[in-house]
Amino acid sequence: MSATGNTPWHGEAPARAVLEAPDIARMLTRIAHEIVERAKGADDVVLLGIPTRGVFLARRLADKLAEITGRKVPVGSLDITMYRDDLRLGPPRTLARTDIPGDGIDGRLVVLVDDVLFSGRTIRAALDAMNDLGRPRAVQLAVLVDRGHRELPIRADYVGKNIPTSLRETVKVQLAENDDRDCVLLGDPPAPAAVRDE
Repeated sequence: MSATGNTPWHGEAPARAVLEAPDIARMLTRIAHEIVERAKGADDVVLLGIPTRGVFLARRLADKLAEITGRKVPVGSLDITMYRDDLRLGPPRTLARTDIPGDGIDGRLVVLVDDVLFSGRTIRAALDAMNDLGRPRAVQLAVLVDRGHRELPIRADYVGKNIPTSLRETVKVQLAENDDRDCVLLGDPPAPAAVRDE
């Protein structure tokens, strides 16, 4: 698919790339600078990515923070599977790995990192999971895309891009570590099923 082309995805209507690799790199650099500015450095910062793509984004942010500050920033992953409020609604989910940096999160500034902020339910689950692991001094949220339509009172502290969407549109972040390409795809709502006369 070209940067301006459309591609079908998961049997749905065509999706178009609204952000490409250079856009994502710029957004992560900006977010890293914003974290350093708000935290007055990165000495106290721990990044926790929400699997799957949030973990890759957290690692990239850690690299950017190291470039800016000259210090290695601890990065880990936080599996939220057992804290989700929709476990009983769908097929069984595979557990991911929770990996907390060696110094833990107690008394630290934890920045949760995810790819897309939508209803807020994933972040609520992440906050519940984190409460079982320690007591941070503060928790902030960094997301690559905020698509709106919140169901809970949750707001990101750092946003790569606000992309207004309809409830039926789909937003898919692809990252080279998992998808062989960096881009954000916006999918049109699926066409209504054809009505058959019987």
